[in-house]
Amino acid sequence: MKINEETLQKLIDGARNACKNAYCAYSRFPVGAAAISSDGAISIGCNVENASYGLTMCAERNAVFAMVGNGRLDLVCVVIYTPTNVVSAPCGACRQVLNEFGSEIRIVSICDGPERIDCLLSDLLPLSFGPQNLTADNKSAEGQRGKQNQKSQSR
Repeated sequence: MKINEETLQKLIDGARNACKNAYCAYSRFPVGAAAISSDGAISIGCNVENASYGLTMCAERNAVFAMVGNGRLDLVCVVIYTPTNVVSAPCGACRQVLNEFGSEIRIVSICDGPERIDCLLSDLLPLSFGPQNLTADNKSAEGQRGKQNQKSQSR
C-alpha cells in the first residue's frame, strides 16, 4: 500500500491527537503515534509511563499493539509525533517491535520544528534480528545442537 499525502496527513493528525493523551508524569516528554495497516485501518497510541520505569510503554508500541488487538498484522507505516523543536526517532525497543512486522515499514517522525525523518525501518535498524532468524532451518540447526549437547552430557 502506497501512502499518499491525504493518508499521511490522517496519520499525522492521529499521532498529534494521541500525543494529547500521553501519560508522561516522569519524563514530561509526550509522544503520539499512528500506525496504518495495508487495508487502511489506523490505530493510535501514546506513551504511558510508570513509576517503575521499565514498565513504561512507548507510543509506537501502543499503536502497534492496538493494531494487533484489532486483528491486523500487516503494518505499512507508523507516524511518530513529539511536540518539540527537534525530531525524535523511535527508540531501540520500538524499532525491534516494529521489525516483527517487517523491515520495510515506512517510519515518519515529525515535531513542531521543520525537521522530519522519513525512511524505512531497515534504515533505522540495519542487520536486524527478527522472525526470519527463527525459520525452520534455524530451528532445525538449533535442535541438532541441542541433541548433540544432550548426548555429550550423558556420556
